[in-house]
Amino acid sequence: MKTNCRSNTSGTGLVILIILLALIGAGAWWLFNNKKTMDREARAFAREFVQRVAVNHDPAFFAEHLSPQTKLEFPPSRQQSVMGKLQEMGVAAQPIQIEETVTFESHFFQPRGFFVAHLNYPGQMAVMEFGVSHPVSRWQIDSFDLKWERAR
Repeated sequence: MKTNCRSNTSGTGLVILIILLALIGAGAWWLFNNKKTMDREARAFAREFVQRVAVNHDPAFFAEHLSPQTKLEFPPSRQQSVMGKLQEMGVAAQPIQIEETVTFESHFFQPRGFFVAHLNYPGQMAVMEFGVSHPVSRWQIDSFDLKWERAR
């Protein structure tokens, strides 16, 4: 009678171990999949940002995606100045070369991206540098800089 009771206990332990390993495996898969998805979304947002700001000259897109801190650094007058300069230069030559770097504050969470877009205009070049993050529900611009250079 005692032998039979022990075999049921070891079988139950094995089932619990298998379930536990399956849960750990599923959790690890979700973490890596989520990280890959966030990386892909950051890069897509950066490309869309460059397209909407440097090519389409969309001031609303620029304004609505600034973080609260960046809105303080870029009040509406400065936003208009940046967009005015971009509109004055026209449309940058396509395709636009973008250097993309995406990192995570913790190993799987708090994605941050830093992007450098090289804009080629007739007679002049510009370098647009910006940082993005995804703190709550959407991507936002945390830093922005636009530098003008003479063409070589």
